[in-house]
Amino acid sequence: MTVLVVEDDEIISEGLSISLEQEGYQVLKATTQAQAIKLIQSDTAIDISLLDVNLPDGDGYTICKEIRKKSQMPIIFLTACDDEIHTVLALEQGADDYIAKPFRIRELLARMKAILRRSGNAVVLQDASVVNVGDAQVNINTAKVYRANEEIVLTAMEYKLLLIFIQHRGEIISRQQILSRIWDDAGDFVNDNTLSVYVKRLRKKLGDSEESQLIQTVRGIGYRMD
Repeated sequence: MTVLVVEDDEIISEGLSISLEQEGYQVLKATTQAQAIKLIQSDTAIDISLLDVNLPDGDGYTICKEIRKKSQMPIIFLTACDDEIHTVLALEQGADDYIAKPFRIRELLARMKAILRRSGNAVVLQDASVVNVGDAQVNINTAKVYRANEEIVLTAMEYKLLLIFIQHRGEIISRQQILSRIWDDAGDFVNDNTLSVYVKRLRKKLGDSEESQLIQTVRGIGYRMD
């Protein structure tokens, strides 16, 4: 399992790399935005990325966007910017999680394992290969989503959320039910606002609007997809 660590602080980078290697991970290190993007564009096999926000020549958000152009690998931001604005921005760029510095290495390892487990576990849908959601088509066999004959690129978490909605189509599903299925035993790490960000992002990618109401908010309870 290969981890890309993008961190310009050499002490943090080295300490993190040693801890990850002790857990059996192979570590690739980058200290700048340019180095990280070069690694990403080189088609080097990477299973998960840990990104700092502030870098000498740019930021982790740009790296995140570059990754999302070609891959749905899990992405975790590691940053001293511990506020809601930065958290939402990271998630909207396609990140799967966000951890504020200083953090405990055991907490990071637990989150990494949970995200890797989630990204590798598909929600099973029976008796369906292609499902229509509004004017989008979800191909269950290939795990790809199309709209107007163009592929919609979803993150692993967005795709799993979409499958949960499909599986419970026409039903009201509570926020807690969704969180328990998305986050598994790592749910304690997640702010409830994170789910709102994922739903908002999924709605936008599916072309949802006030008129279509593909994913409806049931106030005080959760959501329903017709």
